[in-house]
Amino acid sequence: MSGPAASEERQPELPRFLSKVEAVAMEKELIEDYRFGRQQLAEMCGYACAVAVTKVFPVAALSRKQRTVLVVCGPEQNGAIGLVCARHLRVFEYEPTIFYPKRSPDSLSKDFTTQCEKMDIPFLSYLPTEVQLINDAYSLVIDAILGPGAEPGEAKEPCTSILATLKLVKIPIVSLDIPSGWDVEMGNEDGISPEVLVSLAAPKKCAGRFSGKYHFVAGRFVPDDVQKKFHLNLPGYPGTECVVAL
Repeated sequence: MSGPAASEERQPELPRFLSKVEAVAMEKELIEDYRFGRQQLAEMCGYACAVAVTKVFPVAALSRKQRTVLVVCGPEQNGAIGLVCARHLRVFEYEPTIFYPKRSPDSLSKDFTTQCEKMDIPFLSYLPTEVQLINDAYSLVIDAILGPGAEPGEAKEPCTSILATLKLVKIPIVSLDIPSGWDVEMGNEDGISPEVLVSLAAPKKCAGRFSGKYHFVAGRFVPDDVQKKFHLNLPGYPGTECVVAL
């Protein structure tokens, strides 16, 4: 028997955006059950973030001046991922500069910092408060300041001053996992407005309020069983790509 219901094509499920509790639970499962190391996860995420940058700002189409990238790193895991991203951007022939005002004492971040220094990636001693100086010196900002574990209302100096400056820049911002200063679930309409968002492992609920041009997810390393358990419904990664556009 045929009819309208039988002829309707089943619509594919939309990707699922995770709550903060779900995101923490998934990361815990990757680390404790699947034995992913923190350095391993940071390396895969940082590499994927650099690849996402190449999708939107392909280096072959840029002049040397246009290849300048300011990578702003915070003291937690997102900052470590930013350091990895900067290193891979240098390999991809961009010209990254890192601003890392509150360096983590964690050995992981120290190792990533040393790698960047050994590759002659410059570190800024301060962030100019005159926004036009940033607009003139760089073509892009990588926001790796605050991750989903940070509470927006609890951001302290120097993060609050950095975010106030980034809200005023005219050059594109690429935020890693969530835009810094946003609530992981509710977002923040008064916060920074990135042009690109790279969700790590899976998009978080605040991504539903993202109004920029490009949203990627970098989570090809998430095992199928974990994807099914959390009902991620992510689109397939084409070929050998480590990021996919949403």
